[in-house]
Amino acid sequence: MDLSPAPFHQLPESQELPAEAFWLRSDDDLRLRLALWRAEAPVETVLLFPGRTEYVEKYAPVAQILTGLGINVLSIDWRGQGMSDRLQDNPRPGHIGDFSQYQLDVVALIEAAAALNLTEPWHLLAHSMGGAIGLAALMNGLPVRTATFSAPMWGINHAPMPRAAALALSKIASKLGRGGNPAIGTGGNGAYLLDEPFQNNLLTGNADAWARQVREAAAWPELTLGGASYRWVGAALEECRRLAAEPAPDVPMLVTLGSKELVVSAPAIRTRAAGWPAGRLLELDGGHHEVMFETPELQAQFYDAFLNLIRPGQPDRQQVAAGG
Repeated sequence: MDLSPAPFHQLPESQELPAEAFWLRSDDDLRLRLALWRAEAPVETVLLFPGRTEYVEKYAPVAQILTGLGINVLSIDWRGQGMSDRLQDNPRPGHIGDFSQYQLDVVALIEAAAALNLTEPWHLLAHSMGGAIGLAALMNGLPVRTATFSAPMWGINHAPMPRAAALALSKIASKLGRGGNPAIGTGGNGAYLLDEPFQNNLLTGNADAWARQVREAAAWPELTLGGASYRWVGAALEECRRLAAEPAPDVPMLVTLGSKELVVSAPAIRTRAAGWPAGRLLELDGGHHEVMFETPELQAQFYDAFLNLIRPGQPDRQQVAAGG
């Protein structure tokens, strides 16, 4: 496999070690970017599946915690976002033709993990849209020992518009040749972090984490995305419906859900968790959409549960709590 060096950005004040970044090609010949943070003495590896609009640099603080616990972290810019190839002339909307295309990125990620000889066992850690991609990958046989989901997109909170209306609007826009345009209510071409004040945001109650992400978005605007395209909305709704009809994979699972979740569907998460024989739902009082960037107290709850899943019975959790 051809893995050539790729850029990786850091803010001037950053204290984290930079990732190794690589370019690689998917089977349909799109250029994708990977980031690898290596632990000094790794005992396992996390495959980190980001959400919509995200880029690998955002997860440097998460990787700092995990590598300190002896866990390699390998992540990806999904097609259409970050520094991976965008899928249409207007690079701002998050866009996809069909969610099955993301599985080509997963295949490329797994092939890279094998080529890099990353320490096994491997574990899945997936956020939001990455949770939909990750669930589909598990159903396709993703070679991981455990799966952890942060506010996974197993359904979308599309209120006040009914689901049927959102689907119909997506189909109409696509027939009119406007399927790549930002869908109404998803944010247009702007970047959410730069357009929304902290006090109204849906992502985190941690002002420091929010400020860092705002600085990143301002410093690296080419990595950011605007709203979702009409076609993305339709494809996402169709994928959520498809996944809901499938049985849970036979993999130990943790899923977290904040009490202030307004981005994805809380009922869909609870329904899937209840039907997952080896699954656990952790509901976080006061949590928003991004638990890994929440307040230190909520982060500690998340990492405690995560480490209990991947290392049952091992006393690593105080190290994470102390680090915030």
